[in-house]
Amino acid sequence: MKYIIDLIEDVREQIGNHGEYTVKAGLLKTDENDEKKLIYSGEATLSTFHIDEIRKELIFEIDASESSLTISDLIPPLLILDMDAMMFALKIDVNAQYKNMEIVGFGKNDEQKAYILFIKI
Repeated sequence: MKYIIDLIEDVREQIGNHGEYTVKAGLLKTDENDEKKLIYSGEATLSTFHIDEIRKELIFEIDASESSLTISDLIPPLLILDMDAMMFALKIDVNAQYKNMEIVGFGKNDEQKAYILFIKI
């Protein structure tokens, strides 16, 4: 499980907080032949996020009608959170079938200027 503090640190280390990077969800699936291996199965651009104080989660959403979420949209509001909120878990609502998906890792694609949040199905 990843937390807000992990995301902030990784963005700083991996892309130096470059605001023009879009934030995407990357889908990883278990290899049918080897359960220890994960296969990259595609990505989708994230558009919004909100903090659920009750569940103690930062939840990202995919909404094609909204503009793409960028690092400059995401990081500044997170930096002003208190220390308790920094330990909120990171989740993604992909669609009605795949809600509340746990983020298992981070990545980047410098060519596409994309920062990727990986989920596993």
